[in-house]
Amino acid sequence: MTQATLRTARLVLVPLADEHLAGEIALDADAQVMRFLGPVRSAEEVRGLHRRRLAVAGQAPGLGFWAGLVEGEFVGWWLLEPPQRADQGPVVGQAELGYRLVRRWWRWGLASEGARELIRHGFVDLGLRRIFAETMAVNVASRATMAAVGMRHVRTFHQSWSDPLPGAEQGEVEYEITREQWVASAAG
Repeated sequence: MTQATLRTARLVLVPLADEHLAGEIALDADAQVMRFLGPVRSAEEVRGLHRRRLAVAGQAPGLGFWAGLVEGEFVGWWLLEPPQRADQGPVVGQAELGYRLVRRWWRWGLASEGARELIRHGFVDLGLRRIFAETMAVNVASRATMAAVGMRHVRTFHQSWSDPLPGAEQGEVEYEITREQWVASAAG
């Protein structure tokens, strides 16, 4: 199964491709966008990450990175990818949700709009049982998006970082939604 093109009221989510690289470079060069992710990245670093992002689509059917477009303009990317760490649980039946938006598109509700569509896609089209997301505990905006799409906080945990970001001492948080929770909320 290849990645599907997904649509919401305002977004077209297309499988990430080479044509989106310039948008990715600009996104990762913005210090405010990267505030909870690490230092800004050079174009060369993003080119390497772009290759790894494209490769996610080959790891599990239907999963991967999507470029979000509003009237053809790149507004950011969204992802559903298999768990990468042992503490995230089994790979089969679940995926990690993520998103990163160009700053000028913040506070338009697009992060949650795209996330809702990926959650729907994961449960309905791909048959996933659980979708989770992680961020720094201090990343209030991302946590609000997770809650807005029906995800619940399930744990706070600490990772070891060689060069921790401000706020890292408060840990990371994981939110989740199961297919059963999603179905129940859709029915209510």
